[in-house]
Amino acid sequence: MTLASAFIPSDSDTKRRDWQIISLIGVVHAASHFFQLVLPTLYLSLAHEYGYDFARLGLLASMFFLVSCLGQASSGFVVDRIGPTPVLRFGLVCFVVSGLLIATSTGYSMLMLAAIIGGVGNSIFHPVDYSIINHRVSPSRLGHAFSVHGLTGNLGWALTPIFMAAIIYVSNWRIAAFSATALIAFVLLLTWLGRHLLAGKNQEAVLASAQVATSKTSPDLGKQTVLQTLSTLLSKPALWGAFLFFACTSIALSSVQNFTIPMLGNVYGIDKVMAGTTLSAYMVAAAVGMLAGGFLVGATPNTERTVAISLILAGLLLVVLASGAVPSSFAMVLVGLAGFCSGVSAPSRDMLIRKVTPKGATGTVYGLVYSGMDVGSSLAPAGFGILLDAGYSNAPWFGGAAGFIIAAGLAIWVAKAATASAISGVTARA
Repeated sequence: MTLASAFIPSDSDTKRRDWQIISLIGVVHAASHFFQLVLPTLYLSLAHEYGYDFARLGLLASMFFLVSCLGQASSGFVVDRIGPTPVLRFGLVCFVVSGLLIATSTGYSMLMLAAIIGGVGNSIFHPVDYSIINHRVSPSRLGHAFSVHGLTGNLGWALTPIFMAAIIYVSNWRIAAFSATALIAFVLLLTWLGRHLLAGKNQEAVLASAQVATSKTSPDLGKQTVLQTLSTLLSKPALWGAFLFFACTSIALSSVQNFTIPMLGNVYGIDKVMAGTTLSAYMVAAAVGMLAGGFLVGATPNTERTVAISLILAGLLLVVLASGAVPSSFAMVLVGLAGFCSGVSAPSRDMLIRKVTPKGATGTVYGLVYSGMDVGSSLAPAGFGILLDAGYSNAPWFGGAAGFIIAAGLAIWVAKAATASAISGVTARA
């Protein structure tokens, strides 16, 4: 063995490092999704404490995601220029501050401030996570990385209702908020202990990302100014389509996350405990779907078809639920099936976005397109809350179905636009 080869990591070392990175980012992603639902899971407690209606409660979640949208669109530029690790810690600190404000709140103004600070923290996770995954994880394990990333996010969502409800049951909602804050603080500690996993770049991963995203003659957007990078990206139709895709899927997801519990009660007469359990089952089923979707990424190059078919099925299941025509026990099963179908699309969706990402702009692109998710999440809670207050008890499910089905069409369009762009690029070079 030569001295040089002694410093080259073996395949087993690379595999172990990859899975350590994937696991740590998965925990971080779970924590971010967990915190997104802290306020929605406190709706009933806050309504009892302060007398707020669904419109005012929904506005808190809308503000959270509106701020997140604005921050996410810009945080990707920061990630591409200073690196993801300090940005990641900043986001987790914001969550800790937001959680403390919720736990000690004395009225609506403090809750709104908590929502704003939480939105700032939430804005950084997708640019950070996907930058680390694309730059640190070996290409052969990217499909699994995307799958685990989506799975852990849904497990974070699934944990929140159970975690918060259990603590509220044995204590009160303020202790539940304090406990949620402590959990985020623990994750912040883990990112510090595992900081060596998050720093630097895997050269093999960087080269593969550049080859997939663009030709070798394409400019490195990471070396351009912010305005130059933004101008280049905004000229790409596929990225606009991806932005709208995420907006539509988040509207659908928001309808389920924020209002499944009251809708199951209003439409099917299911009590709050069973409705909360059903919402958690949706998240777990979506996580299982993401595991299945991770294998489909490697099985077919046409990832957009996987996305479209699974989202159409999820939308149709929500239509059946909204009709109120099924027994209450079967309604809970349909909620879980809808979660599974939506989950299957996630790894293929992430691989599709990777294909349209230019060189040097990983954080920026994921920040921009995922800000569409925050746009949908900011509009949906307040809008659906108003409809529920007006007596339209099944409107969120119908809206969610429309969001899923429109997103399915957009996935096909994004893939075609990306292919057309690639062909035109090859023609231009010829």
